Amino acid sequence: MALLPSLVLLALLQSGPATEGRKALEANNFALAAELYQKAVAADPKDWASRFHLGLALSLLNKDAEAVQAYRKVLEAQPNLYEAQLNLGILLLRQKAADEALKLLTAAVQQKPKEYRPNYYHGEALASIGNSAGAETAYRKALEVQPASAEAQVGLARALAKQNRLGDAEPLYRQAAQSDPEFRRALLELAGLLEQAKQQDKAVEIYRQFPEDAAARERLGELLLEGGKALEAIPELEKSYQASPTNANRLALATAYLRSKQAQKALPLLQQAVNAEPEDLQLRLYYGRALRDQRSFQAAAAEFFKATQLKQDSKESWSELAGMLILLENYTQAIKALDNAHALGGETTAYWYFRALCFDHLKDYKQALPSYEKFLALSVNKNPDEEFKARQRIRVIQKELSKR
Repeated sequence: MALLPSLVLLALLQSGPATEGRKALEANNFALAAELYQKAVAADPKDWASRFHLGLALSLLNKDAEAVQAYRKVLEAQPNLYEAQLNLGILLLRQKAADEALKLLTAAVQQKPKEYRPNYYHGEALASIGNSAGAETAYRKALEVQPASAEAQVGLARALAKQNRLGDAEPLYRQAAQSDPEFRRALLELAGLLEQAKQQDKAVEIYRQFPEDAAARERLGELLLEGGKALEAIPELEKSYQASPTNANRLALATAYLRSKQAQKALPLLQQAVNAEPEDLQLRLYYGRALRDQRSFQAAAAEFFKATQLKQDSKESWSELAGMLILLENYTQAIKALDNAHALGGETTAYWYFRALCFDHLKDYKQALPSYEKFLALSVNKNPDEEFKARQRIRVIQKELSKR
């Protein structure tokens, strides 16, 4: 008949560091658990159970590097210990060491092919190294065990999307969002993919579901604007700008106002945008064109002039400035701007026509005549209205010159 252990021995068994460490783990006191298991391992370096639980406690404290070392030592002694393979594989994934993690997780799956966790993390490892087809298989096995797992649904959706199978991936993203509220934001990932696939209407529908998300609301406004729905975009862009008055949001809102014929609201925003980024050439040109379209020619010319000073080899800036100077009847300066644009951009019919026009207004017919003639030689029925005017002016100028 076996003897019962003495009360003293029983007390010792119940109060050892390993036993107390387990109690601390169960109480979620991970710091105390790690301390107690450290003591147990120090007392017996071959106490692999305590070393394993030490790794667990350290990982729960986010001390991954120390936990990895603990699990490595366990696997050196017991290379086929499933729990250590799985836990170390997960930690290595967190440390972006996917290749090493994959070996361990493959071994874990071989031991427990019907378990959820090894299959799911096997999929994560395969996805991390770019093996989307392999990841798809692993996630599907995980879902066979837990069909309602949102994380596996999203993993599978991503693997399918990587294989350009967005049609198969889309319902999985939506299913994950329904399965678990924590995965609702996976829909925003889907929206980005739908945008890439040129399915803007579907992306808009998703962004509308996130009115509390400033970035989603901003993107919604931008898509509506890009889709020619400026009036619809304005409320979204106004909210985005109020929440985050960045220059990008300011510019998007100003553009929506311009496209919906609300220039009085757009121009102050564009002025603020230019003041915020005075060295941005394209922004200044955009503001200048908006002013021009509102027939604020003097102000537009000033912006175009500033643009030429920002980048003196910008043909675009010199051309815009020349156009404004002609409208302002400042023909002498317009010719200089035209010549700068011409020097930067080669032969154009527009250059010769506007140059002729400027000299004509200045009554410098000797310069106007060859410019009109050069324009006609280059245009050849491409600009019939201007060609008609040029021929008429040539006749008048020739008569005028013949009198001298």
